[in-house]
Order: sequence, then structure tokens, then C-alpha cells
Amino acid sequence: MAAVTETTTQPRAQTKRGRSKVLARREAMWGYLFISPFIVGILGFTLIPTVATLVMSFTNFTLSGAPTSFIGVTNYQRLFRDSQIWSSLLVTVRFAAIALPVGLILPLGLALMLNSKSLRAKSLFRTLFYFPYIVPFVAAIFVWGALLNAETGWINQFLRWVGVANPPNWLNSVVWIYPALVILGLWGIGNAMLIFLASLQGVPTELYNAAEIDGAGWWQSMWNVTLPMISPVIFYNLTLSIVGLFQYFTVPLVLNQGTGAPGGTTMFYNLYLYKVFFTYQNMAYGATMAWLLFVIILVVTLVLFRTSRYWVYYAAENR
Repeated sequence: MAAVTETTTQPRAQTKRGRSKVLARREAMWGYLFISPFIVGILGFTLIPTVATLVMSFTNFTLSGAPTSFIGVTNYQRLFRDSQIWSSLLVTVRFAAIALPVGLILPLGLALMLNSKSLRAKSLFRTLFYFPYIVPFVAAIFVWGALLNAETGWINQFLRWVGVANPPNWLNSVVWIYPALVILGLWGIGNAMLIFLASLQGVPTELYNAAEIDGAGWWQSMWNVTLPMISPVIFYNLTLSIVGLFQYFTVPLVLNQGTGAPGGTTMFYNLYLYKVFFTYQNMAYGATMAWLLFVIILVVTLVLFRTSRYWVYYAAENR
């Protein structure tokens, strides 16, 4: 009798396992179907073009109609002989040295102000600071180009009104062009401000209460409580800012039509890359430059992640 029961339960178990496999296969099929647009997008617009640029960098492919052939590492050797490559990288680094601190400190300062208990109409200020971020960037560049005009711009007219006899020639001076670009970039800091504000509102209030009991003032609370607790968000914004600055392109292209004026101070690396691709139509050399930019950003990002262990604090992490 036991043998009969055992023989009847085995087919049932096998049937259940078969059904579960069919169900799992069906669920997997539907899952792949739903994520297929993402897979197609990644393959068609990211992975395949990336591999194509790598292959292209070992050829002499141009849009002039000349025959394409394999030339090995000639394009990579040319990078080290191209003085414009290193001068454009230097321009990018110089601008980043000014824009990066301002682009981090000012949004954090605004977030601290909006997080203050004594400030009224916080919702209004949040809206006003964030609203410029949703304005089309190219339109904002044209507006700021007019505001920074040396003769008719409102900024210089205001400076003359308050007594400045010779206001800066913002867009045509090698001294003032970087401050002008930084001022223009502050137009869109609302997004970073909101991210900082959300992180500040997530700091436990009991930490501030404990610091107050220990006699800590505002600056001590900021240094020992606020900054460590929001350090992951600072690290996030720092990483995105550095990557964005290495890819800085739209503003100098629209303001000066990509000429690099004044005096080559706005010939950023990405702008030179654009000119190689679409002005000189040297697709192979442009692809090589793109891979150099990728390697630089990768190295800088890896260094940031490597050093983050010394200053980024994660509350859920055991150290």
C-alpha cells in the first residue's frame, strides 16, 4: 500500500515542478518583454556606439569620403603631439577650479537658509530658487549673454549706477570670462539646492539636541553633525559636478559660437572635441579624443570613490 502511495505522489510532484518551471519561464518571458525597450535603447544608443567609437579610433575614418583603413595607435600618438588637446584640458581645469567650489558651497548655503526655522515663506523661496532650473538652458544662455553685455547689459548698468566707472567687460575679457561663466551657471543651482535641502531635513534632530547639551555652537554643530551626516550627498553632487565640468560645452558654444574667444579661454575640451567631429569631420580622431575624455573622467571618479572612505559617513555602515 505504501509503495502504491509513493508511486502516485511522485508523478504529482513532477507535475507540480513542471508547472512551476512553465510559470517561471512565462514570468521571465514577460519580464524580458517589459524591459526590452530599455535593452534595445542601451544596445542601440550606448553599447554599440561605444564599441563603434573604440574601433573607429584605430582607423582614419573621416566624412570627406577618403578610403578608411586601419592605422593602429596613430591617433593615440597624435594626442600627445596635439598642443590644443592639453591647452583645452588646462582651460577646463582652470574653470573647474573656480566653478566647482561655488557650485557646491552656494547651493548648500541656500539649503541651510531654507532649512532654518526662523525663515518664513519657505515654499515661495524654494519655488523661486528652483524655477530657473526648468527654463530651457539655451534660452537662459541668450538671456545672460544680454545681461552680461559690457555696454547695454543690466549688470553693468547697475554697476555704473552705484558708481563703478569702468565695469567689467564680462564676455570679452580673459580676466572676467570665467567669473561671468560662473555667474551664468548659478542660474541652474536650484536642483542641487533641493538635493541638499532634502539631506538636511533627514538629519536626526536628536543629534543637534545632544550637541547643544554638550555646549556646541552653530559652527561646531555644522562641522561635527551636519556635514558628516550629509557627506554622502556632498559626495554625490561633487561627483556629478566634476563629470559635468569635464563635459562643459553648451555655454561657450552658444555665447561665442565655439570660437574660443576671448583669447582661447573658452576653448574647453568638449568644445574642441565637437569641432574635430563636426567642423573638421575627422571622426576617427574625434573618437580617440572621446576615449581620452572617458579615461580622464574614469580616473578622477575612481580617485573620488577611493578617497571617499576617509570623509564620507554612512550611518548604516559599520566602520
